[in-house]
Amino acid sequence: MTKTVLITGCSSGFGAAAACLFADNGWNVVATMRTPVAACGDYPNVLVTKLDVQNRDSITSAVSEGIKRFGQIDVVVNNAGYGLFGVFEGTSREKVQEQFDVNVFGMMDVIRETLPHFRANRSGLYINVSSGAGVFGLPMISLYNASKFALEGFSESLSYELASLGIGVKIVEPGGVLETKFGQRSGQEFSSTTTPPDYELFITGAAAVFDELRQARGLATSEDVAKVIFEAATDGTNQLRYVATEDIKPLIDKRRESSEAEYMAFMRERMTPKPA
Repeated sequence: MTKTVLITGCSSGFGAAAACLFADNGWNVVATMRTPVAACGDYPNVLVTKLDVQNRDSITSAVSEGIKRFGQIDVVVNNAGYGLFGVFEGTSREKVQEQFDVNVFGMMDVIRETLPHFRANRSGLYINVSSGAGVFGLPMISLYNASKFALEGFSESLSYELASLGIGVKIVEPGGVLETKFGQRSGQEFSSTTTPPDYELFITGAAAVFDELRQARGLATSEDVAKVIFEAATDGTNQLRYVATEDIKPLIDKRRESSEAEYMAFMRERMTPKPA
């Protein structure tokens, strides 16, 4: 029986690449996005429909439309998200709320909408797209870090709750992929912040930290991340976390395999912005 995957945030980046990869491998795909555009050409097994994670009615409609078209949903990939960039003090409360509305509460609402369907079938799998920023903190992205740390904790806890029902939960952790629109939106969000002048030297130093991180990136693409998402959906294991790009593996290894003192010494040396 052909399986069906519902993916959020399919207009570009990981979501678009994952939608095409699943479709290429014979899956039915419910490719959702805030503003629907063509996805993967003219695949008969791809349904493109509107889903804005900040609008619960659109979530309900997309899930219902997917089930009506394909009979059932087997996998949900919670991919929609974006990152705020800037110091916390310069970010409005409204922007903080929006960061969590998209990256955390929207993801939860998609799960809340699909859980009754999964429970009725006593099967199903959630794949929640996190980030290296869900594992280690970085300067200038405290709110994005907070949202992804929340996603990771929620996903792990939820995996224990749902295992008895035959429903799985997995986390995919990508690092930097240059051709997505993620950095473009982060830059736009930063331009809307109002930063107190006391932070100017810090921001200059933080920019140098991020330049160094960008230079250290490999050549990972959205397609590479999509392959890891597909692996998580099809490998038949109960593995919880999948690191999707090579660039973040050293930092993740340091976080997970070092003592707290060793890890913090390493990160403070590497990540604390130096005065210009």
